[in-house]
Amino acid sequence: MFKKINLFVIIIFLYFGFTSNLKSFEEIIINGNDRISKQTIIMFSGVERIEKRENININKILKNLYETNFFENVSVFLDGKKLKIDVVEFPIIEKIEFDGVKAKKIKKQLSESIKLKNRSSYNEILVSEDISSIKFQLRKIGYYFSSVDAVIEKLENKRINLTYKIELGNKAKIKKITFIGDKIFKDGKLKGIIVSEEYKFWKFISGRKFLSEDVIQFDKRLLKNFYLNKGFYNVEINSSFAKLVNDDEFELIYNINPKKKIYFNNLKINLPDDFDKTNFEELTTFLISLKGKPYSLNSVEKILSNIDNITIQEEYKSVKATISENIIKDKLDINFNIQEADKFFVERINIYGNNITRESVIRNQLEIDEGDPYNEILQSKSENNLKSLNFFRKVSSETIDGTAKNSKIINITVDEKPTGEIMAGAGLGNEGGTFTVGVKENNYLGKGLAVEANGTVTPETFKGKLSVIDPNYKNSDKSMFFNVQAIEIDRITDFGYKANKTGFELGTDFEYLEDLNLALSTRSFVEKIETDSTASARQQKQEGNYWDTFLKFRVNYDKRNQKFRPSDGFVSNLSFDLPIISDTNTLTNSYTYKVFTDLYENNITSMSFYIEAANSITGDDIKLSERLFIPSRRLRGFESGKIGPKDGNDFIGGNFATAINFNSTLPVIFENAQNLDASLFVDIANLWGVDYDSSIDDSNKVRSSIGIGIDWFSVVGPINFSFTETLSKKSSDITESFRFNIGTTF
Repeated sequence: MFKKINLFVIIIFLYFGFTSNLKSFEEIIINGNDRISKQTIIMFSGVERIEKRENININKILKNLYETNFFENVSVFLDGKKLKIDVVEFPIIEKIEFDGVKAKKIKKQLSESIKLKNRSSYNEILVSEDISSIKFQLRKIGYYFSSVDAVIEKLENKRINLTYKIELGNKAKIKKITFIGDKIFKDGKLKGIIVSEEYKFWKFISGRKFLSEDVIQFDKRLLKNFYLNKGFYNVEINSSFAKLVNDDEFELIYNINPKKKIYFNNLKINLPDDFDKTNFEELTTFLISLKGKPYSLNSVEKILSNIDNITIQEEYKSVKATISENIIKDKLDINFNIQEADKFFVERINIYGNNITRESVIRNQLEIDEGDPYNEILQSKSENNLKSLNFFRKVSSETIDGTAKNSKIINITVDEKPTGEIMAGAGLGNEGGTFTVGVKENNYLGKGLAVEANGTVTPETFKGKLSVIDPNYKNSDKSMFFNVQAIEIDRITDFGYKANKTGFELGTDFEYLEDLNLALSTRSFVEKIETDSTASARQQKQEGNYWDTFLKFRVNYDKRNQKFRPSDGFVSNLSFDLPIISDTNTLTNSYTYKVFTDLYENNITSMSFYIEAANSITGDDIKLSERLFIPSRRLRGFESGKIGPKDGNDFIGGNFATAINFNSTLPVIFENAQNLDASLFVDIANLWGVDYDSSIDDSNKVRSSIGIGIDWFSVVGPINFSFTETLSKKSSDITESFRFNIGTTF
């Protein structure tokens, strides 16, 4: 008992003695500082001026100084009436290098990800954190087996060089892609949606065969959007993970839980009382038409976009749109609630993170500008516009109060990603082989320009093209494009002629009305036509050099529910190619229409119509290279280019072409085969007209066929087979009952 009382007395004595010593001191002495001034250390320590120093907390002083990351060691103590602070400064990092990495873009990415920088203080804890960050960044681009060590080189005046020794190791390859869960759709279809692809030895250019966390996250978004547009409102891509199967090969696994299919039920717009309801009548009709259809994310986004346009262009209001949803069994009710918002003005828009992309490119995508009334819908739409550019890994925005009472400041942060692509592909089929190679940069020099160079070689043709597209020319919301083309058509063997065309095209493309795009361009070509002795006399007359300039006008009306794998809606395309300067004055015009629907669960049925005509407006004979042929995809069961008018033994093409095509998938066939799909097709086509010789049979005869198509997502790439029965033909036509095509990328 006596010992416990003594211990208590000692503790009380020490406490009050320590506190009393802290209540008063007259001087602060700093020892050990070299680069950092006494005043700066006092400021960092949190100690106030001497006359106000009371109840100083030594632990807090230590914490404050250590948190600066300037000091390797700090001690604080009282010496009579003096407060002494002894410090040992960290060395200064003169230079940070990454040894073992050659690619400049990877070095830049690593440099931006670490906390330590040139001329900052060295800190072992931060070095450890930076090593972890470097490994994480390397994993994101596929280097899962890298090792990183930090090496210090001591210099004079307490300076150091810091080098991260990096061994990249082999890039992690995707050996296999697997989809698990009640995924509804076949593996072959899902593999066609995602970006990642399985490693094959011939894929020496494609970077998609390597495991990348960024790409995996992108794949998950693609998969989720696909299921959302198929009616699976509650879909969960629960996880995606990689399982090591060999030394540097992984199995990439996506776990999909689509849950039950949900259908639109009652869709309603709730408007403020002072809104003009007639402005929303067309949109209300659209909502009614959706009832009973599978849920579609694209449809919801379209509704919100229409609400945006109406409230801004017709109502001139600052509004806020919210959605309330209610599911009963498999029916979804949605209320779109429109509320007038308090009126604020945009004081300033700050943009952060764009080291490559020019600020003007980003601001061109904003639906709201500085000085405009603040609108939450437009801010959200601006963020979506930036995401759709596909220049950034991540886009985020926040709104804070401005300096004035009724103002807002919008902060937009972007995380840039590589935007270049290299592509090579090859195909093999009944018509021969095809080889394609290309390079593309989607954000050239950070200006938002799409620059692409590509070339395609087939047994009869070579096509090369260099194009530049400015999607928002001088902030006009109009796309401007320019391309240089070189085309060679070599039909000497089969048709007795050869044509070389070189030229350029300049044009614009823009949205005239919702879903209606107009395009206008001018094209000029120098062409040389050569013939041999096997060509007819009429064909040989066209041998020579030509200069042609055309004005092309195109109208595209696209009402598909989505551009990738549509299942509903239609697309209509009308095109005119008018001669301006030409020896033959050939007018070419065409029209195509294609409609999509689903006849039953998991079925997609399409029907298309195509018609094209090429004639001289001055009554001349059109050139051999301008004569028309039925595209092989529109008439299966016949050899490509082997129907229509014949001049001797040569199929010369026609002045008129038309086709009707019906295609319907058959999901019940190969139901359990994950990489096989079947479809039924009917093709009807005709090719006729010979303007240069009335004595030649113009071959006006309807050709038709019916068949089964099989798509196989094989280990070497997609393979398509078609087995066809000819229903009607002309005796001179050359038919084929089997066709195959195989394609792959490198």
